[in-house]
Amino acid sequence: MALDNVKEDINRSAEAAIAEINLGRDADIARIRAEADAAVSGIKDKEEKRLKEAVEHLGRQELSSAELESKKIVLTKKKEILAQTFSEILAELESAPASVKKKQYKKMVDAAKKVIKEPVAYCGKDETLKAEDIGVSSLKKTDTITGGLILESKDGTMQVDMQYRTILQTIWDGEMKQVSKILFG
Repeated sequence: MALDNVKEDINRSAEAAIAEINLGRDADIARIRAEADAAVSGIKDKEEKRLKEAVEHLGRQELSSAELESKKIVLTKKKEILAQTFSEILAELESAPASVKKKQYKKMVDAAKKVIKEPVAYCGKDETLKAEDIGVSSLKKTDTITGGLILESKDGTMQVDMQYRTILQTIWDGEMKQVSKILFG
């Protein structure tokens, strides 16, 4: 019996040791799982935050891109309107009645005479005016002028470009901000 008691003590001792090892093992497993869950949760939170930031960034980029595209479209339309306005004003100047053009041409000649004493004038081929009508020594017609005059010294060394297109372009360029403000506010 003593041997049975010893055997029982050894079995109880072994079972207690096994139970203690199992408890330690279960505690280690629980601790490892908790650490893994915490690490996974941290990684998941970081990735969700990164994803949210990336989505927000892409949203801002898309909005920015759309705003830029919208501004380009508006600017293109404004340029088209300005170009159309320029063309319409030029066409109106070039198609003015001969009596109006005669008055304008006389003023052009008077202004040019401050620089060129006896100018020779070049005008469009369809003009019906004569040199004496506008106060120049001679009036030559050319295909290259659609409205207005080019005044030149007799020796050809000086030239004053008073074509409607040139005058309008000079005024247009100098007053573009004001023109744009009037048209677009």
